[in-house]
Amino acid sequence: MRFDERFLDEIKARLRPSDVIGRSVKLRKQGREYVGLSPFNKEKTPSFYVNDEKGQFFDFSSGKNGDLITFLQETERLTFAEAVERLAAEAGLALPTPDPESARQEQKRQGLADWLELAAQWFEAELRRPVGQQARAYLEKRGLPEAEWKRFRLGYAPGGRTALKDYLVAKGARPAELVESGLLIAPESGGAPYDRFRDRIIFPITDGRGRVVSFGGRAMDPQERAKYLNGPESPLFHKGANLYGLPEARNILGAAPSGEAPPLVVVEGYMDAIACQRAGIAAVAPLGTALTEDQMEILWRLHPEPTLCFDGDRAGGQAAARSIDRALPLLKPGRSLKFSIVEGGKDPDDVLREQGPAALKSQLSQTTAFVDALFARERDLEAYDTPERRAGLKGRLRKAAALIQDADLAQAYRDELLRRFDALFERPGRPAPQPGPGGRRGRNRREWEEPWRVLPSTPEGKAAARNLSQGLDFLAAAMASYAIQDPAILDDHLEHRLTADGFGEAALSELVREIIQLRLEAEHLDTASLARHLRSCGFSELLTDIDRAAAKSGAPFLQEDVSLSAARAQWSQAFDALSRLSALEEDLASAKRALEAGGSDAGRFMRLKSQRDALTRAIRTGTIWKDPGS
Repeated sequence: MRFDERFLDEIKARLRPSDVIGRSVKLRKQGREYVGLSPFNKEKTPSFYVNDEKGQFFDFSSGKNGDLITFLQETERLTFAEAVERLAAEAGLALPTPDPESARQEQKRQGLADWLELAAQWFEAELRRPVGQQARAYLEKRGLPEAEWKRFRLGYAPGGRTALKDYLVAKGARPAELVESGLLIAPESGGAPYDRFRDRIIFPITDGRGRVVSFGGRAMDPQERAKYLNGPESPLFHKGANLYGLPEARNILGAAPSGEAPPLVVVEGYMDAIACQRAGIAAVAPLGTALTEDQMEILWRLHPEPTLCFDGDRAGGQAAARSIDRALPLLKPGRSLKFSIVEGGKDPDDVLREQGPAALKSQLSQTTAFVDALFARERDLEAYDTPERRAGLKGRLRKAAALIQDADLAQAYRDELLRRFDALFERPGRPAPQPGPGGRRGRNRREWEEPWRVLPSTPEGKAAARNLSQGLDFLAAAMASYAIQDPAILDDHLEHRLTADGFGEAALSELVREIIQLRLEAEHLDTASLARHLRSCGFSELLTDIDRAAAKSGAPFLQEDVSLSAARAQWSQAFDALSRLSALEEDLASAKRALEAGGSDAGRFMRLKSQRDALTRAIRTGTIWKDPGS
């Protein structure tokens, strides 16, 4: 029988580990934990600890650790299902009613899991064979010695088109099963399936109980279009509901000495998560997407205040801002987030290699509270040199606090945010914060250290600020809407900066990059599957906003009666127009800087401004469709 995570969590919520384990192990209270002699080894000095708050046991003499289910499996040799049934009865919970279809689906999932585990073992072996020499050299160069490969089950997928397929088929697998598990790709043309991962270092992705559910692969070829590649959605793997490195992070938290409250850090990539764990820091990574609500719930089961560590670039700032928006409705007393950024624009992996574990721990301990990050983000959208802009800030702060569903916490946030607002303008005659050249205040060290800030220094930054107050740009939304309906339209534009930037709309950049990533991974990508995937990654609200804005765009390529060829031509026409607009914005900014520096070519500045304004009007009024040369 398959038990979903909610059922298992309910069992754990009803039972105290010290009560259950205390029936077979004599425990005594020691601080916030219970300690006793190991049930796995003979010893005279107690080294077995049980922590009710974490729901974990840890045995220093044997290295074994886990939850109540694991304890019964280890001490009484029960199967997973038998341990769950025993604990459910003790907790007074009825087991889920089995049915033939559920049994069939569970048997199917177990079969896929078996092939994934066998694939993981094969990848591990290939890394150590002659074919994995280049991959081994790369790992050594990244400061990851061979002694650590087994701990993280690192592997290598050779470059052959069917190497893994041939191995697993020889073991009895059917190609259709391997396609469903995500190990193979079935060509749209109907040809024979082939290996999804080729010439890549392999990172197994596991569920909360340590079972392999998918893989991530890092390309060895620097010319490969997708540097990192994750397995697709499958009966076992849901990208928005899994976190890389979760079992190891649980082990590190469970092994923390009594009285300590170690951090739980969310980083951006596999190597960063591995670096933190090697330094003794519990860390996980989302799987190529922004942090979802489901992933936040997983984090909060382990830690009351996880730390989000994002890169200090614009993409990292957007990821932090989106995490703030998604977390707001979910905040509760004792359940929040913190933010941290590694110094000097480095990744945690860089810091570990260059400065060592102590430096990495020190940097990650420098955190910013959620309320600080939220206020800074809203405060730094624009200058507040008019009453209207100051009122806009106050309204945004109230709106943000109102998103918190817990009434008491919402009121506390409202009071604190408005107190900070009053303090910002409390001194009579104090000048309002003024933007520097390009529309923003002078950049200083503190701003570099706060990646959640989205400041309007560029056309993209201005678009991001406009989004938060006025909604999505209509044409950019129409472009994204059509790309979801016809993903192949992106094929000729995958490397274009305008595509990665969300067609000039910063709020769309993550979604468009997710579409591109999926397009690179899948031979065939239909609209329904793409939409389901995007919703599972937490883009549901944004998709609704896109539909609403696109409907107001008047874009002809979205009309129902337009042919495919005409729609694609019109979409490309719009893409070219936005590309020209982006180029004009850059030239205009350059001309403005030259003028401010004492240049005398005012005529060039005015010509560029006239061209930019004319093209902007053509896009906004829809005359672009009547006059392609606008």
